[in-house]
Amino acid sequence: MEAIEKFLSGFTRFQQQYFSDSQSLYDSLRAGQKPATLLIGCCDSRVDPMLLTGSEPGDLFVVRNIANLVPPCTPDAPPGVSSAIEFAICNLEVARVIVLGHARCGGIRALMGPRQKLADTDFVGRWMKIAEPVANQVKRDLAHRSEEHQHKACELASILHSLDNLLTYPWIKERVEQGLLKLHGWYFDIESGALMAYSARQQQFLPLVCPLERRG
Repeated sequence: MEAIEKFLSGFTRFQQQYFSDSQSLYDSLRAGQKPATLLIGCCDSRVDPMLLTGSEPGDLFVVRNIANLVPPCTPDAPPGVSSAIEFAICNLEVARVIVLGHARCGGIRALMGPRQKLADTDFVGRWMKIAEPVANQVKRDLAHRSEEHQHKACELASILHSLDNLLTYPWIKERVEQGLLKLHGWYFDIESGALMAYSARQQQFLPLVCPLERRG
């Protein structure tokens, strides 16, 4: 019950802030939402997009799944994620898409581990097959590097894989080519607190926000 009480107390603070102190925000949102950004993030409880970005209600349209993956546009693509992306692009007409990955991702760690035959109800294993080509390439190219190095490389590469998969959706590709939509790949380093972004020009992830100096 302690967790439930914490949630109820948190909702009470939210209610006070947005329905009493700053009621105008939700007054404007009652008619509908108009976020400018679609953020595709991981389900990991340590990586909350709203908390990390300091966003207000209505700022972000958020799609979360294990390992922040984007399936390619195929007739049998998982409809949950693909339909949410379609709604954000075609109905809400967001101006940018951010794929937010992170360090110590459990989905990527499982993907990089020993392969096992998938059971009928192994939904995680089947979902992670989206990033299997990335994992295979990392294992080939970085076989001489440590396990931790390979995991981080796969986390970063899977973000780029998701960005590539976004461009397989015709209505995304068209908007990108017209300059109406920007795609961004971000990486949150849980260990250092830094935020990295992929630079297509330099073909690497570079710091957007550097880590704070540790005290003591």
